[in-house]
Amino acid sequence: MSAILGSPDSIATGVVDFETAPSRYRHWRLSIEDRVAVLSMDVQEDAGIRPGYKLKLNSYDLGVDIELHDALQRIRFEHPEVGSVVITSAKPRVFCSGANIYMLGLSSHAWKVNFCKFTNETRNGMEDSSRHSGLKFIAACNGSTAGGGYELALACDEIILVDDRSSAVSLPEIPLLGVLPGTGGLTRLTDKRRVRRDLADVFCTTSEGVQGQRAKQWGLVDEVVKPKDFEAYVKSRAFALAQLSDRPTSARGVELPPITRTVDERGYHYEYVDVTLDSQRRMATLTVKAPEAGGPTTIEQILAAGARWWPLQMARELDDAILSLRVNQLELGLWIFRTEGDPKNVLDIDSVLLANGGHWFVREVIGMMRRTFARVEVTSRSIYALIEPGTCFAGSLLELALAADRVYMLEDPQCAVRLSEMNFGGLEAANGLARLEARFYEDRSRLSELRKHIREALGAHQAADWGLVTFTPDELDWADEIRLAVDSRLALSPDAMTGLEANLRFSHPENMNARIFGRLSAWQNWIFIRPNAVGPTGALKVYGTGNRAKFDWERV
Repeated sequence: MSAILGSPDSIATGVVDFETAPSRYRHWRLSIEDRVAVLSMDVQEDAGIRPGYKLKLNSYDLGVDIELHDALQRIRFEHPEVGSVVITSAKPRVFCSGANIYMLGLSSHAWKVNFCKFTNETRNGMEDSSRHSGLKFIAACNGSTAGGGYELALACDEIILVDDRSSAVSLPEIPLLGVLPGTGGLTRLTDKRRVRRDLADVFCTTSEGVQGQRAKQWGLVDEVVKPKDFEAYVKSRAFALAQLSDRPTSARGVELPPITRTVDERGYHYEYVDVTLDSQRRMATLTVKAPEAGGPTTIEQILAAGARWWPLQMARELDDAILSLRVNQLELGLWIFRTEGDPKNVLDIDSVLLANGGHWFVREVIGMMRRTFARVEVTSRSIYALIEPGTCFAGSLLELALAADRVYMLEDPQCAVRLSEMNFGGLEAANGLARLEARFYEDRSRLSELRKHIREALGAHQAADWGLVTFTPDELDWADEIRLAVDSRLALSPDAMTGLEANLRFSHPENMNARIFGRLSAWQNWIFIRPNAVGPTGALKVYGTGNRAKFDWERV
């Protein structure tokens, strides 16, 4: 089980490990029948990721969601025959009661926000697989479904609620805790399910929620089914959705072995990703390495490489590094992205990805890259990319520079960036646009011109003219300019930077995901520190004590 060491009031002294495997699950059961996977939630009360609370009524914490994230990865890669996933509960009369309230009450502000972010990214990943990978999800709500439990259901393609005269769906965060449904609940209610605004207002301010036919009438669920028919109906819908999937019925899956890494006082070290920590300067340098060769070119060779194929291994390592830095290194406010290696090898791999994008495994690898890179923009850190001799900002690795807040490129004949077709689609950011599209506000004429330069080595002046980099200092100014850029950034308020970065990274256009993360970094971030929620008499602090919250009634 992934674990954190240290006191419940501080995560700075502990280490969260996002690596797990089915043999170590304590909260989920995964079973597969024909083309349907069933993920049954069976949260163990005494197995929280931190001490100090019990995970009653299928409530969850970060550890529960780490297991869910891993289980979804196993389904994607190890079980290509699966076309639909049923998420249900192994406990009677309760589907999921959401994020554990006592855990939230004990947690630091940073822990709460990072927890909400990872939880939401896991739900985003389900929707990403539904959109791109032929996986459909059904929430079989066989009991009360509240808060984050309903938010998990909202991430599914269909929600089926048992009609037992007691089970309801609810988002009770506002009346009970004084906060918003923090992992996309409110946004999915309106943007995804198109629930009418007045009905959403009633629903979100009614702690007991809505059940039965009214839940269906309001659009909160897709179907309500009597208990005696519930299991059969869920099974029939799951098999019907699976039959529509284009995932192969007889392909052999690709096993995901544990990620090999070394962690020491200098940082995190993998085969293709290296993270150097500089606590004195409050920055981390992430170096992503290209492969030493172009690698497999045929599907047979790609499948033989499996999880060792560079784009998948690199993405898994980078994903682990990003998540570890977010939660375990809170004060490192600036991340520097560097790359190393031969650009030709990355461009050749991009060509293989594109040529074989219809194959289930290649499609899943692209999806893993897309979801990993999308974590960059929603990370509350300032991000710079440095392009120097020996770097490899080419094709898919160029996405790391395009995701950065600023790109510095040394004016040197040995420095170049290179585009591939992957930069124009397939690795979209959370707002649904390719980063080049977002960078140039969907200027089709500029994008068409850039396409003419695919695989071409673009030097500093060309890259600046095309708007691919921010500054191009020469060798005399390079060291001083980078030092000043780093020092000046780290002197600014981290709160202001988080707000600025979230606004600029998703300036155009706004979609459901951009709205979710915007609310998470702004509204929920603000509400989570207000006394009405977390003060001594705030709703989150007094929950379960029998006392009523005392609010400051002044509207701000």
